Amino acid sequence: MRLKSGIVVSALVRRANGVGAFAAVRRRGAEEAGAIFVKVTQLDGSAALYGPAMPSLFGTDDPGERRFRTVVAPGSPEAEAEARMVREIDFDPDLWFVEIEDREGRHFLELSEEG
Repeated sequence: MRLKSGIVVSALVRRANGVGAFAAVRRRGAEEAGAIFVKVTQLDGSAALYGPAMPSLFGTDDPGERRFRTVVAPGSPEAEAEARMVREIDFDPDLWFVEIEDREGRHFLELSEEG
């Protein structure tokens, strides 16, 4: 069984804030199953953006597992990640958008092998 998106986002924010990063929900999506996107800024004008990975890329039999892939590579201009999120929100207004500010660029996510 897959955890609700709201629970996954809450855990992510708590985990990031608990180790000294700052995480905040910029957009609340569908509580049950909204897609989750995470922007990580390093406070130097660069950012990375992560989004949901296709379940077939996981290599696992757990249907409840959530993995992420890189959408905008770390070190890209922050404006590039923001522009991509505008397009994603236009496509899916029920998505979640979390922003993490961390000088080390930590994302606190499980990435797929492709991501």
